[in-house]
Amino acid sequence: MKPLFKRILLLLFLTQTVALMAQQYEQSFKDRTTLIQFINNYYTEVVYEENPPRFISARGGFVSNTTSGSVVNLEYNSLFKNDSLRVISIPVLDNFVAVANKPQALDGQWLMGGRMRNGEISYRDTSGPRKTLKVLFNGRFQWIAFNTDTFAFMGTGGGNYSSVDGIYKEEIKFFSRDDSRVGAILPFDYELISGEWHHKGKSSKGVPIHEIWVQREY
Repeated sequence: MKPLFKRILLLLFLTQTVALMAQQYEQSFKDRTTLIQFINNYYTEVVYEENPPRFISARGGFVSNTTSGSVVNLEYNSLFKNDSLRVISIPVLDNFVAVANKPQALDGQWLMGGRMRNGEISYRDTSGPRKTLKVLFNGRFQWIAFNTDTFAFMGTGGGNYSSVDGIYKEEIKFFSRDDSRVGAILPFDYELISGEWHHKGKSSKGVPIHEIWVQREY
């Protein structure tokens, strides 16, 4: 894709306000992958290595336009203790490939909204500063745990996913807390009930879970 066309595509994306306007960009160099996504004016960026597996960094936040260009007001930054960055410029994407969009049923942004325990749902307040965000788009998933008040980064993981006929499946490609989990394939049952995503199965540690995720509202 020519650099000028990429800039026009990005500008068009940033000015759209439809229900789900998204684009994914990927760059691979040797064993290092950088994945950048724009989803409804929200920016995510993750960098990781595949062989051997190693998590490098993750950051994300809301895109806003200024007189000098578009910037990202970060909600999380795994390198914050080292660089103290809360605002970044959108990187030049000339060396990235724009990935073709392949929509799936669960595409979008989800917040951990509760858990089922002993047959009863225990909800959590998603408006608070401590959040677990899950971003699904184009066959890629990423969850991020962070605190918007303290800027604490608690972890992230992600990779490839599919959602077909009530089965949601994850293939882990990076995991900040334990690189040895990379390569695991985790199947779950999923069901959408009144707009809530019920996510049932076993965690990467083999622990039974029944999570409720709610779509993020802006």
